[in-house]
Amino acid sequence: MKQHLSLFLILVLLFSFVFPVAANAEGDGNIDHGGGGMGNGTGENYWNPGDEGVRITVIRTSDRAVVTTPIDFTDKAPSSTTAHFGKVSKLQYNNGTSLTPHMNGYTYNTPGIAMPRIISSGSGQADIDEIKRYFCSEYTLMRIADVTGMDYEVLINGQYKILLEPIAYMTFQGVKMAMTATEAALFDRQLDGGLRSKMVSLSHKNLPLAMFLETPDLGYPAWDGSTTKAASNTDIISSLGLGIVRFNEAEPEPPEVNTIDYEYRVNTEVITSVTVSGGQADPDHPVTVKFTIGGQTYTVGGVYYPEGDSQLVWVRWTTPATPQIMTIHVSVSGGGSASQGTITAKIVDLSGNDPPNPVADDRNDSYSKVPVPNKAQKTSASWGVWHPWWYSYWVWHSTGEDSGYWCDHGWWEFDWNPYSASLSASMSIVPDAKNPTASGKTMKSGYGINQTTTARISTNQPSAVTYAQNAVTYFPEFQYKTYWRLLERTSRGYNSKFEFQSNKYSTYKRRTHFTPIWIPDGSYTPYTWLIDCWTPAGMLSINLTDSVNIQGNLWMDWHIAPVKP
Repeated sequence: MKQHLSLFLILVLLFSFVFPVAANAEGDGNIDHGGGGMGNGTGENYWNPGDEGVRITVIRTSDRAVVTTPIDFTDKAPSSTTAHFGKVSKLQYNNGTSLTPHMNGYTYNTPGIAMPRIISSGSGQADIDEIKRYFCSEYTLMRIADVTGMDYEVLINGQYKILLEPIAYMTFQGVKMAMTATEAALFDRQLDGGLRSKMVSLSHKNLPLAMFLETPDLGYPAWDGSTTKAASNTDIISSLGLGIVRFNEAEPEPPEVNTIDYEYRVNTEVITSVTVSGGQADPDHPVTVKFTIGGQTYTVGGVYYPEGDSQLVWVRWTTPATPQIMTIHVSVSGGGSASQGTITAKIVDLSGNDPPNPVADDRNDSYSKVPVPNKAQKTSASWGVWHPWWYSYWVWHSTGEDSGYWCDHGWWEFDWNPYSASLSASMSIVPDAKNPTASGKTMKSGYGINQTTTARISTNQPSAVTYAQNAVTYFPEFQYKTYWRLLERTSRGYNSKFEFQSNKYSTYKRRTHFTPIWIPDGSYTPYTWLIDCWTPAGMLSINLTDSVNIQGNLWMDWHIAPVKP
């Protein structure tokens, strides 16, 4: 019985197919076939047309490594007691794996959508175009990915090929057997031609000629021999009984850098960011970004992102002390190529525009109120970093009976780590403490006011977020332009505080702003733009206002009286 089983398995191997396949323009088919009529079988040696399947193995193109355990697709329902040689591909046999018979435990998968006829016979011919369409379809490829446990996008990314081998379910010497063409040829060698003598039309003609290559691939040649006559064991093992589904492997996209221009303030810690895309960046193909700023180069390495996506890359630096126009050069390297970009950074100084010295006889008869400004503000930002991790896919490589080794044929997956920052702030305007007649927030014009602005930053990535660093206050008497006060940061950190700078016109050098004596009664509303909280996703800023109530002027607190003797 063991001798009969071995012979039968060899015959099945001889009828394996070579079939390269394409999928929805993801790949192309490298397939042809032959075969024809079938001789009559006997009660112990026969095959029923349609008793067939296909062995499917995913192969890594770069080193021709088998990265998934082979699976058998069939529309039939073979018994688990069907004799077989295990799940071994043609590539593995050609690399030295020995033929090992098993009398039971046969497993298979149903593809869901019925496969076209694979093996031609006297009762019907296989249609190679239908076979190509079927194995190139998105449905079949997704089904293969599902059964093998391989990510579909990874499967079709051009780095892998699918090896197809037709399988025949036959009865040989009374034993039901499953074998590929390569297995049939190897088995026939063990039986010294015993399989060929009983099943030649199937094992050495229709099975191996069901698929063969049109063009060389994976180390196998295109078949240029007879497509109607039985083949030798040597030809079957080297050239027949296989098909290949291959996918168009696009040239790696060079990394691209997308830049924007910035306006910064002097002496300010800022974040400059660019978006990098193109190809895929993982620990095997890292991208490096270099920023050249003011003669100094900042290097950001280990930039990773999935294929078709992008990654925000940034650097934290401090602007110079003088206003100027700076050109920031950005270079991106990785994937065997590089790209360049430039950023124009305008550095401005907001100091030096303090209001002039107010005097008691100032007038402005043409004054009219204007709306409080509402500059563009951004109080929250979000960004993220791709984190690559290795998805292990362990494959057993058999080197003989009860021997072999496990090899990890996994791939990189990516997790998205989200980050964010938010800015909140408040502003308080009150009469200066030296104002003798103020009551609460009501005061006379001509006296000074004090301001306190507080800013609070919340973030889950402090290393990528600066404090709020500047606050500028504008006043209604100048229609919120022309003159302003750059506030002094009196408390640093993510909970920072800003106040007026000491006023050189104040007798006591207090942190005060004098309201003009001519300002009309009513609400007096300074406006503050809080800025320069920098994140990789841009600057956070916020509009703030507060008011005091003007009633009368400081002349009302003056009177002339005779000097007492």
